[in-house]
Amino acid sequence: MAAPSVHKLAAWATDRMVGEEYFLPAERLLAGNPKQTVWMHYSDGSGKFMAGIWHSERGRWRILYTEEEYCQVLEGVSVITDHAGVAVTVRAGEEFVIPSGFVGTWDVVEPTRKRFVIYEPGTPNPGASSGASARRT
Repeated sequence: MAAPSVHKLAAWATDRMVGEEYFLPAERLLAGNPKQTVWMHYSDGSGKFMAGIWHSERGRWRILYTEEEYCQVLEGVSVITDHAGVAVTVRAGEEFVIPSGFVGTWDVVEPTRKRFVIYEPGTPNPGASSGASARRT
């Protein structure tokens, strides 16, 4: 077994990696049908901890987080609204955390690219919450 090593995360890596493109399930969509792409930079052996880059075209959809997610917006503008209607606008250069149990909507106002780090304490389920671990948003 190889010894653990340090993994550098670089925003430019998306130019050198093939991303996974996907569309959200119709039942989650509220406006548009945005193509989303994820570039996984790291995933531990358990699938509970991962990091990468995510990009989405304009659109709005329902979210339900079962994971903890740290995000750094690299480009674009999105509005994340909780179930009570409290909206938070996030822009390039900003960082935020979405806790497990968060329910609301994600609205991509300008195409958005973010770095994410996710911890999923339960068993990862690709069809659950806001998508497969890399597709949480």
